[in-house]
Parts: sequence; structure tokens; C-alpha cells
Amino acid sequence: MNRILNYPTYKPPGVKWLGDVPAHWEVRRLRNVAEMRASNVDKYVKEDEISVRLCNYVDVYNNDYINEQMNFMQATATDEEIKRFRLEKDDVLITKDSETWDDIGVPALVTKPATDLISGYHLALLRPRTDELAGGYLLRALQSKGLAYQFHIEAKGVTRYGLSQAGIKSVWLPLPPLPEQTAIVRFLDHADRRIRRYIRAKQKLIALLEEQKQAIIHRTVTHGLDSNVRLKPSGIEGLGDVPAHWEVVALGYLATKFGSGVTPRGGATVYQETGIPFLRSQNIHFDGLHLGGVARITPRLHQSLSNTHVKPGDVLLNITGASIGRVCSVPDHFSEGNVSQHVCIIRPKKNRLLSGFLASFLSTAFMQREIRFEQNGASREGLTLHSIRNFKIVLPTISEQQHILAEIRAHTERLAAAVTATRRQIALLQEHRTRLIADVVTGKLDVREAAAELPELDPLAEDDLDSTIHDRENSNLGELDAEESAEGYTIAKEMPL
Repeated sequence: MNRILNYPTYKPPGVKWLGDVPAHWEVRRLRNVAEMRASNVDKYVKEDEISVRLCNYVDVYNNDYINEQMNFMQATATDEEIKRFRLEKDDVLITKDSETWDDIGVPALVTKPATDLISGYHLALLRPRTDELAGGYLLRALQSKGLAYQFHIEAKGVTRYGLSQAGIKSVWLPLPPLPEQTAIVRFLDHADRRIRRYIRAKQKLIALLEEQKQAIIHRTVTHGLDSNVRLKPSGIEGLGDVPAHWEVVALGYLATKFGSGVTPRGGATVYQETGIPFLRSQNIHFDGLHLGGVARITPRLHQSLSNTHVKPGDVLLNITGASIGRVCSVPDHFSEGNVSQHVCIIRPKKNRLLSGFLASFLSTAFMQREIRFEQNGASREGLTLHSIRNFKIVLPTISEQQHILAEIRAHTERLAAAVTATRRQIALLQEHRTRLIADVVTGKLDVREAAAELPELDPLAEDDLDSTIHDRENSNLGELDAEESAEGYTIAKEMPL
């Protein structure tokens, strides 16, 4: 393959943050190369309207590509709304409103049209002028952090952020000639496909390691360490027998505190860069607290929320949303913090129940089913404190709990280290993808010769349909230092396409 080099000549773009661009490129406002339509179609079904499928915020937020085979919400719209917001091939949808400013402007490309598929509320539809702008190039350009940042600074709001039509239209876009846009898209689609495969393989490895880890935890917290011990029925559905000398006790009798927090008045505007950690559902993980990018509040606000104080030895359980059931114990070195209304604090009685044992027990597969599903099999929208108090907990002696936790640590440390290393590798690949897109769509790298050697490629072909390389809710894999990031970028650039 031809080497990827810089362009021979560059020029100032007239936009300070962009840096020099190839001399033959233009830099244009989005309004000059694409039509923008902000959808107002809601999710309600009305008898006097036409049945449609609605492409919603989450469809765009969680996918790079939109196609008619996806599972869309059923809704209704007027004939005029259908004509205005029907999705066509090469349209690009972006998230227009969000609870956080950095979720604004997330793009997705429409790959196949459908007569009944329309853009939903909280989205803006960008329709490129095909004689100047390719939809695939617009997708990649808006995935570049430098370009996306324009949306972030245009977003207005306090507890919810939104983009105005003028703010969307004013975004600056580096614009190569149309044939060069096609070459850029071809190159990035191939690179993206390779990166997806690498990441998918790493994700499968993590799943296997986590499965092995959970098997060890389940065996030790439900059957103890003595394989010859006499057993008895646990009375807990899905658990089976437990050691005969263990108790089975409702959690309400084993803890001194059950309580969830509140979101401070003013929402995100009260969060600080420094101060007391304010723990939300994204900070609670099975392997412990993830504090990278944690929200923080002032000491004064912390004191006013005294009922939501977190102490070392507490167990934190996510009680709502997609991450319901994620649980961990608070380490001894944690000084102080608060929780949101999406997190429950459980404070075990130290003379009866160790926090590490409780967190391990709640993480087992049968307890996760209890947490996530109602008795009729329907998914829970949220856990109540009453239901948490009624959880049945198997209870060895404190001494046995200590030995069980030591055994878990001894047998899972290497697995946990392997998971951490693999997640770091995924983070480096994701960072490489982000930087590669940015370098190509801003003209820092000339990929024309490399793209000419590549075949045409459907980015959704074959097994890529089920690959998700970004899990936005759970993508916080820890901060990488500058040396590791640079190393990952250098190594990943050498990956064959």
C-alpha cells in the first residue's frame, strides 16, 4: 500500500481553531452545503395522522448508520411532516438536544431510505447538496472532535442543552473536492472496519474473562470453601442448596442504612471541577468505583445533603436505567461523597455482613435476575428501597466471609488485571479511531493514493452489523497518560487495512 503522507501545500483556513488545510480545499459554513431541518415529530399516536416509523434520539446516539432494518418506534405524523422529515439515502442526522453538552451533535448516516421512516423529535436532519458534499464525508467530518466542538460551544441550556437552527447552520466544514471526499470515506470505512474487528475481539475476550470471574464469585459466595460441607435448600429461587450452617436473612435485618440520593437543585450547573465527589450511576461498576470525570460539588452543598453521604464500607447499587444492578463496595481510602437518586446506599452491620461479601453476592447471576426483572418476567423500571430490604441474603459467619473474600481475590486478581489491560487496549484503539478521523477530514493526512487501492465497501456489510465500538454510557475506561496515548496511536497507525 502507498504510504500516507501530508499534502504538498497548505493554506490558512480563516478559522483559527482548524489549523492549515490543503491548499485546494475550501472551508464552508454548513448552511452553504447542506439543508437543515429540525424535526418536531413527537412519539404520540394520533387517530387522524398517518402511521410511520420514527427514528429517535437513541437510534442516532447508539449507531453510526441508520437503515430500514433497524427496530424503530411506531408513531404517527401528518402528510406534511412525512414529506419534510422522511429520511433519504445520505442524509445525516444529529442529536439536537441532550442532558449534557458533550452529547450534542452526535451524527449518524442514513444508508437506505424507507417511505415510512422519518426523523423524530430532538434530532436535526442534514441533507447534503450532492454536487458539493457527500453524506459519508459529512458523517466522518462531524465525528471529528474538532468539528463537533463547534456544536458543544453553540449548545445553550442549564439542566438540558439544545442547539438552535442558526447554531447548526453556522458550523464550519473543511471541504475537499467531491472525488476526494469519496476517497476519504472509502479509506475511513476500511480503517473503521478493521478497528471494529479488533475491538470486537477484545470485547469477546473481556466477556469470557468476566464470565470466568463471575463463576468463581458465584461458587464461593453460595457454597463456601468446603466442598464436603452438608447442604440445605436455600429457599431462594434460582440459587439451590447452600451450606446447612449458613443463615438466609432478609437484607433489611443486616444493614443500618438504605437510601438513595437526590440531584442537586440546578442540575449539572452545580457540578464543579474540584470538590466532593457526587456519585452517579456511571460511576458504579462491578469492579469498583470509576472516578475518572466524576461530578463534584461544593463542601457546603455536600453538608446540606447529609442523608446521601457515602462512607467507606458502604455498598452502592444502581437502582434505575440501563445500568440497574451494577454494584460495588466503597473502599476504605474513599474519604467522602454523595450519591444521586439513581444510586442506593446500603450500609451493612459490620458485625454481621461484610460489604465486599454483600457486593459479591448481589453481583451473582441469580441476584442480577432478581434485580432486573419483576416476578412476571418484565424488566424493572427501577428498584424500590422496600424491594431491596426484602432481598434474601445467604449469611456465613464473619470469619467465613473474610476467608471467602480472600479466596475470591486470590483467584480473580489475574483475571481482573487481564480485563483492565484489555480495556486499555480498547481505549487506545478507540482513541486511534478518533484521531485518525480527525487527521483525515481536516487534511492532516493525504489518503488519496491509499484509498485508490481499496475496493468499494459497504460499511454495514457482513458481521459489522452487530459491532458496536462505542458504548457511550459505559465508555469511561480510565484516563490514559500522554505516553500511552501516543504509543497506542503509533502502533495502531501501522495496522494493515
